[in-house]
Amino acid sequence: MKSIYLAVAGVICLGIAQAEAQSSLTLESKIPLGEVRGRIDHMAFDPMRRRLFVAELENDSVAIVDVDAGTLLRNITELKGPQGLGYLPSTDTLFVANGGDGSLRMFQGAEYHEVGRIQLKEDADNIRIDPTTNQVFVSHGDGAIAIIDAQTRRKISDIELSAHPESFQLDKRTNRIYANDPYGQAVVVIDRSIGKPIAAWSTGNGSNFPMALNEASDAVLVVFRNPARLAAFSTLTGSIVTSIDTCRDADDMFVDARRKRVYVSCGEGVVDVINTADGAYKRLEGVRTSEGARTSLYVPEIDRLFVAARATAQAPAAIHVYRPQP
Repeated sequence: MKSIYLAVAGVICLGIAQAEAQSSLTLESKIPLGEVRGRIDHMAFDPMRRRLFVAELENDSVAIVDVDAGTLLRNITELKGPQGLGYLPSTDTLFVANGGDGSLRMFQGAEYHEVGRIQLKEDADNIRIDPTTNQVFVSHGDGAIAIIDAQTRRKISDIELSAHPESFQLDKRTNRIYANDPYGQAVVVIDRSIGKPIAAWSTGNGSNFPMALNEASDAVLVVFRNPARLAAFSTLTGSIVTSIDTCRDADDMFVDARRKRVYVSCGEGVVDVINTADGAYKRLEGVRTSEGARTSLYVPEIDRLFVAARATAQAPAAIHVYRPQP
């Protein structure tokens, strides 16, 4: 009888342990994207209408998803390899960076009428938006970040770099931009006031792709693909203060400031959840998603993590919606 009690207790403890291990992200729903082929790239969010924008790179389209209804509203078509997306509430404008033809296209209002187009260089990619200045930043070409005035819809200038930045982040507190340069094996530090690089932090590794800012610890977070590892660089010294193994083929990373966590989405079909509360980064778990689902977007305003799952032999393309748990 004692052995039965012990067995039951063991099962209960195992169940509790499994529940705790799966508690950081709960899959809330899957929103079908329809007939979408190939790779899906970056996303953006309209907090007013609660709509998610999804760059369907190989489909030459952008999906517009009603998050509350959990449905696909429509697609913006006839694009050229859309990669980067950004939405600016003050002008009610969706910005789409097209890697195929190097254009930045602008769509406005609830019906997404095209209101402007700026020709950049090839491989127009990541978009970052500064809502305080109404400026839009777009990486493009062999090494540049274009600065766009969202009000006039015109390019102000280019920040010239030595190579195409694979990711970059705006630090509004210091008026700096941090950019990943895998070719130069560096994190490039740019002073926005002069529009030029002022430093380059050596990484010793040419696979630095996703990047995020952890403002609470004054750190620039970088994920390397080979070997798969996250490193935290001090914004004060440019040196690595801590690092941790992470999932393979990472493409996006976001900081959940409220919970002091980091979410890393990887093409191996995993989102790594990393605890940063005590400054010593610790992997809490790897949440299974879908093979090739390496693009994600965390939206603090509604506290949801969206993961874009490309079509596979087992399932059509969809957006997986995760609710972070305390």
